[in-house]
Amino acid sequence: MAERALLTWSGGKDSAMALYEVKKAGSYEISALLTTVTKDYDRVSMHGVRRRLLEQQTDSVGYPLEEVVISKHASNEEYEANMRQILEKYLNAGIRTVIFGDIFLEDVRKYREKNLPSIGMKAVFPIWKRNTVELAHTFIDLGFKAVVTCVDSKFLSRAFVGRVFDERFLSELPSNVDPCGENGEFHSFVYGGPIFRESVSFKLGRVVLRDSRFYFCDLIPVRKPKEPE
Repeated sequence: MAERALLTWSGGKDSAMALYEVKKAGSYEISALLTTVTKDYDRVSMHGVRRRLLEQQTDSVGYPLEEVVISKHASNEEYEANMRQILEKYLNAGIRTVIFGDIFLEDVRKYREKNLPSIGMKAVFPIWKRNTVELAHTFIDLGFKAVVTCVDSKFLSRAFVGRVFDERFLSELPSNVDPCGENGEFHSFVYGGPIFRESVSFKLGRVVLRDSRFYFCDLIPVRKPKEPE
């Protein structure tokens, strides 16, 4: 019987690829997708995606959603306390593994591997050290569909936000930008692909600049027409 685990879920392509790899390997049974949500905005933290779209996304993927809710100016202490509270709930239910979609940031991995054992849990990284050029193309080749929801203007212009993550997008990235955005250059929302029962519908909304640095493109949920009975 596969070990039960949590999977951290930003709604973006790296967490989608991590889930895809875990499902393919069959080594873990995912009990819930763990997402950090900023309560003041009612959106996924950093990615800026509305909670309603997050709920539609995780419902289509077919796993329960567990939210870690933080304030818009949350300190690291607030984040860690709220995260710990959720993790301990699952630990008490017998779950000791948390799966992450990190690829090559050593400091992030060390942070996770330092904190989780302190409460009796461990971290697993199914796409760790994968070549990010190959990983980005594999994501597209597998039939995943994603849109770029946020870009860091230190790396990318406003023109890149709101675009579909496809071969053209990859070909136009500056050479100093990782194709998976692993350094925080951009964030995405996955709305379809091999792990989805159906695609998530939305339309592009306004683009806004936050903190004089990050461009966010609002994704507006679109209700699908009911099928005739």
